[in-house]
Amino acid sequence: MGIVRFIKELRGEVFITCPSCKEKVNRDDAAGLRYACPKCGGYFRVKTSNRIKMVADAGSFSPWFDIEADANPLDFPGYEEKIEAAREKTGLNEGVSIGLARIYGQECVLGICDARFLMGSMGSVYGERITAAVERATRMKLPVIIFTCSGGARMQEGIASLMQMAKTSAALKKHSEAGLLYVSVLTDPTTGGVTASFAMLGDVILAEPGALIGFAGPRVIEQTIGEKLPAGFQRAEFLLDHGFVDKIVKREELKDTLFTILKLHEVGREQGSAEKKFEAVFPDGIPAKYKPTEIMKERQLTERPKTAWERVKSARGLERPTTRTMINKIFKDFVEFHGDRQCKDDKAIVGGIASLSGMPVTVVGIQKGNDLAQCQETNFGMSGPEGYRKALRLMKQAEKFGRPVICFINTAGAYPGMEAEERGQGEAIARNLYEMSALTVPVLSIFIGEGGSGGALALAVANEVWMLEDSVYSILSPEGFASILWKDAKRAEEAADLMHITAGELLRMGIADKVIPEYGGANEESATAIAMYIRDKIYPFLQQFDGMSGEEIAAQRYERFRRM
Repeated sequence: MGIVRFIKELRGEVFITCPSCKEKVNRDDAAGLRYACPKCGGYFRVKTSNRIKMVADAGSFSPWFDIEADANPLDFPGYEEKIEAAREKTGLNEGVSIGLARIYGQECVLGICDARFLMGSMGSVYGERITAAVERATRMKLPVIIFTCSGGARMQEGIASLMQMAKTSAALKKHSEAGLLYVSVLTDPTTGGVTASFAMLGDVILAEPGALIGFAGPRVIEQTIGEKLPAGFQRAEFLLDHGFVDKIVKREELKDTLFTILKLHEVGREQGSAEKKFEAVFPDGIPAKYKPTEIMKERQLTERPKTAWERVKSARGLERPTTRTMINKIFKDFVEFHGDRQCKDDKAIVGGIASLSGMPVTVVGIQKGNDLAQCQETNFGMSGPEGYRKALRLMKQAEKFGRPVICFINTAGAYPGMEAEERGQGEAIARNLYEMSALTVPVLSIFIGEGGSGGALALAVANEVWMLEDSVYSILSPEGFASILWKDAKRAEEAADLMHITAGELLRMGIADKVIPEYGGANEESATAIAMYIRDKIYPFLQQFDGMSGEEIAAQRYERFRRM
């Protein structure tokens, strides 16, 4: 042990107190864990230089506008002295540092807010630095990533600080209108005017575990309402559950996650045709083992055809591949995003971005489950309005970045509960139909199980609709149909025959465009074959839109439904 370290230990300088468990831990041990507590895993706040080391390639960060600038619009007594003291303490000129960086070679504009500088509060210089950097990023067509950490607006600058909220937001609006990506990473704490401006405006909003995130601070809320707040209130996990955060990411996964997001939003990506993308993976087309064999063809000819009711029961089977199964088998680099940005994250809807052999796509689907526990978690695939709003948010994001949308559907219908009605179930479904009809990117909807009424249609206003051979699509369940028309739900089997809801019947009616083989039955064993068949057919589907404008793609979808 060196003499310097020995002296520091005697003074207690090598030990720091964890903000989560309040235990004293070795500073070096915490630093080795990316500034996490070795005992409880809680995070320490990270200074600017260390944050840059954690996410940017070595030596790649080049600061912009990193010059001393002063503003004291209120001539607030002692403010200049506070600024100077913060500079001496931190070695920073302001509470935010921003500049050009690379993450595994992907170029971006990177901003880091530092709570050590007047609690990361946003004053005029701070707001100007962010605004000017976003404007430069817009001119350079670069994505922006900002790590937020702030107590809010800077009180000493009064209304001038408040104006920075509008200024930074306006700059980000122009950046967004240029079709560029903004990722906000919320760290502890992110509060006040920063939360109510650039922190919550990301195309993608990530958060560190346990981060305090809110507009009014906990102390202000408790003083206002005169009540003690519940445990976990305003923490990152709370915001994820309530639909305001896309994903909570641990520090050890953060650089990889940011890289994947940047890669899937890369400006000027050489897309190529869909057909060429597929040939790069399977030069000879789909592998033979995934094609129907002559034996399978013979079985299809000799077996007794299934009745509509038998297909209904098959479509409802828990053994069928789920949306998550299809995503994992068809796509790569899937990054799931959460929340409707209004009040909730509905687990019945799964969505995010992924790669289809190098081609970025947005994937959205209704998740049911393969067992009772999974079905209970996803409300048996019956989404509330929050789920449909999450799906639409992701589709509109896909439109902004020019990504095709692939939807997977398996639901008995939209959730018919009281809370769903209170939060606008009908409006949410109507809004999806309205907006999906005009999306300027290709939309493909694939029924992998049951398709019940408007709850299914809310994800099926597509350029093409495909159906697994035992999937069904109906105005309502056969039981409901029989109950309404004949006052006898027991006549469901008879109703299924009359309703013409099977994939084959809907193909003949022009409601469906393709029937996907199930290779003897959709289950865990056949899931890979089904997924590869779908993947094979997605490429020519996308290829037909090569050279078409967004308006032409939307017009084709409009005409498809206009003929019905």
